[in-house]
Amino acid sequence: MKAVIRTVLIFILVLALAAGGGAWYIWNGMQPVEPAGPAVTVTIEKGMGSSQIADLLEQKGIIKHGLFFKGYLKWVHEGSSFKAGTYNVSPGDTYDTLISRMNAGDVVKEETVVFTIPEGYTAAQVADKLAAAWNQKAEVFLKLIDSGEGLEAVSALGIPENKELRHRLEGYLFPETYELAKDSTPQEVIEAMLEQLSKKLDTIPEWKAKLANRGLTLHELLTVASLVEREVVVDSERPLVAGVIYNRLDKGQKLEIDATVQYLLDKQKERLYEKDLKVDSPYNTYRNEGLPPGPISSPGLASIEAALTPEASEYYFYVTKKDGSQGHLFAKTYKEHLANIEKSKQNQ
Repeated sequence: MKAVIRTVLIFILVLALAAGGGAWYIWNGMQPVEPAGPAVTVTIEKGMGSSQIADLLEQKGIIKHGLFFKGYLKWVHEGSSFKAGTYNVSPGDTYDTLISRMNAGDVVKEETVVFTIPEGYTAAQVADKLAAAWNQKAEVFLKLIDSGEGLEAVSALGIPENKELRHRLEGYLFPETYELAKDSTPQEVIEAMLEQLSKKLDTIPEWKAKLANRGLTLHELLTVASLVEREVVVDSERPLVAGVIYNRLDKGQKLEIDATVQYLLDKQKERLYEKDLKVDSPYNTYRNEGLPPGPISSPGLASIEAALTPEASEYYFYVTKKDGSQGHLFAKTYKEHLANIEKSKQNQ
């Protein structure tokens, strides 16, 4: 009997030691790795689950056992809100520290480039701006702007390919302040600008229905918007000038917009001369009826909205005031227009 009791006691003791040893093993396995060396970068890709992340942390030497980390995550109900990105982590970080940082998305800050494209910039000006920001030649960006090759947004926006276009993506590079990763490729930069146009268009309620009601393509809309952008400074006048453009188009009257001629010049002129107005180009609205082949600049949202919902009027003419206000005098007839020109001169 004593032998049986002794055997039972020994068995219980062995179980206790085994349990204690197992508990110690698990406890020790969950302790932070001994701090050694500098921090390392760990990149969590989009779509990675907590199990994959645990294995990655073990591979990087940040935790001792991925299995124990997985179990801990289940125990504390964590791991479903980890943010993708690159983290600086160190051997010695506790489980709770790692969890907190990945929940917060405390990622390594990328070096970025901040640049601003003003409203009314031409494709050539945009290329120069991008070249300065990325320390590259303007031709690198202009070549891509001219071709649109390999850019997904080109197809999504339905940007036409027309030999008469000076720059295929003219008017589609939305004027905005951007902050992009320093290692962005020219393709990624241009793609971001095209995508921004799509995002801005979607802020306009029912813009596609309004476009269809006017019987315009997006390309034609942006062309009108670019004319408004280059002709108007006073925001309140944008819808009215857009209305004048449509009035002339509907009547079959040449637009005769100075900005289309300026677009063809190497340098902007304070004043256009008769010889300038005779330049042979499909963009010259003094020689050709209808819209030019495409936009002449990057219009801002206000000009796009004006082109989409113009102000109705009986005006067919406008002339810039020369009183410093940068506004315009509008006229219904050519006779009134000539009178406004003289009035403008008197206020100079």
